[in-house]
Parts: sequence; structure tokens; C-alpha cells
Amino acid sequence: MEETDVIRALAALAQAHRLKVFRLLVVAGQQGLTPGALAEALELPAATLSFHLKELSHAGLVTQERVSRHLVYRAAFGQMNELLAYLTENCCQGQACLTPASASCQSC
Repeated sequence: MEETDVIRALAALAQAHRLKVFRLLVVAGQQGLTPGALAEALELPAATLSFHLKELSHAGLVTQERVSRHLVYRAAFGQMNELLAYLTENCCQGQACLTPASASCQSC
């Protein structure tokens, strides 16, 4: 993943509503959610949600697909995994990272 893509993705997620939208889409999985379902769950006006979805889409973090008369938004799991891999590439000085449930990483 290119550094500019990482910056764009992190900037898109650095806003409360966009982070909530993205997290809802992650929970929804491959089924995705329509804008109406997202707006209802987050209590956001349609125009506001549309703006946030555009920003997340521009960052490559969400995709949209027309299914019949509806748009369905999904988290772009490949892009999300690339972002996580980039962020953790040099974690723990190359040692295997510990899970959150286990003891703290001594080198981090």
C-alpha cells in the first residue's frame, strides 16, 4: 500500500460519523447495508450520510453496488487489511505480535 493511500484512508476514518459508518459496514460483512439502513442506524440526514460515504469511497474503504433499485455499500475488506498490514508491518521489532488478551509486548 502506498503512503498516500494510507494517509487518505486514515484521514477518512478520522471523523466520528465516518468511523461509525465504516464500523457498521464491517459488522454487516459482505451483505452490506443500504444508505437508508445506515442513515436510520446512525440517525444521520441523507445528505450528511452521502457526503461521508463519498469520502470513505474516495479513500477506497467502501464499495457500492446497485442491487435492483437500491445501492448497497460494503466495507472494502481488502483495502482495510492492507491498511492494517501497513500499520503493523514493523510491529514489535519483527517479533510475533502478542494478542490483546496476553501480556504486553515488551518491545512496543
